Amino acid sequence: MSAIRGGRASATKLVVGVDTGGTFTDIVVRDGRKAITLKVPSTPDDPARAVLDGLAELLEGRRADLMTYGTTVATNAVLERKGARTALITTEGFEDIVEISRQARPALYALEPVKTPPLVPASLRIGFDERMLYDGKPQRRPTRRGLARLRRALKAKRVSSVAVCLLHAHPNGRHEREIARALSVLDIPVTLSHRLSPTAGEFERTSTAVANAYVGPLIDGHIERLARASGARTLRVMQSTGGAIGAQTARREP
Repeated sequence: MSAIRGGRASATKLVVGVDTGGTFTDIVVRDGRKAITLKVPSTPDDPARAVLDGLAELLEGRRADLMTYGTTVATNAVLERKGARTALITTEGFEDIVEISRQARPALYALEPVKTPPLVPASLRIGFDERMLYDGKPQRRPTRRGLARLRRALKAKRVSSVAVCLLHAHPNGRHEREIARALSVLDIPVTLSHRLSPTAGEFERTSTAVANAYVGPLIDGHIERLARASGARTLRVMQSTGGAIGAQTARREP
């Protein structure tokens, strides 16, 4: 642990920065002109534990006004395939879009190319009978019978998260919202592609929604615990873009 002096006093009384990775967790506490740093081993089984133990040592019972948190928990979950059991609901006939992708090959002349399997296996991809036209006009609306069948299918598959990505949902997400309302009784998180990535390009929108649903339950619980146990008045979470978002947004759209 080391103390560093210098710089201009912050308008916020007590500011904390945390960066946690798979090996070490780094914490910086700035109180006026004084900054104190601490490096502790990470706790991959419970990433919040290392953060909370380090904060307890540095803050000594004080409450942070602002904590900014950066973590690789979501990235590691994707790389290690340790995310939630996720189902993908898409327009009937487009169930394999995450498998087909853009047909781009990183090694063009490889005789035996190896393709990374999608986060959602074929057994958890469900085609739904509906159709939205390219301009956002409904051609075939969801039916009550179809929605009831969908609920039964998801119950049988015992999933803990759902991604919904329907064809041409970006100009009109009405059908996705109808599905979300029908699934609300299941009490599982549902990611809607048109809210997360309202752009053309079915593969990109689908893969984004799937990734969010895959890590969502893990990050939701992690951030909720960190926000509650840290006692920080404001918690921000770093994004890969270099910006930061609020804790509630991070829990909903990691």
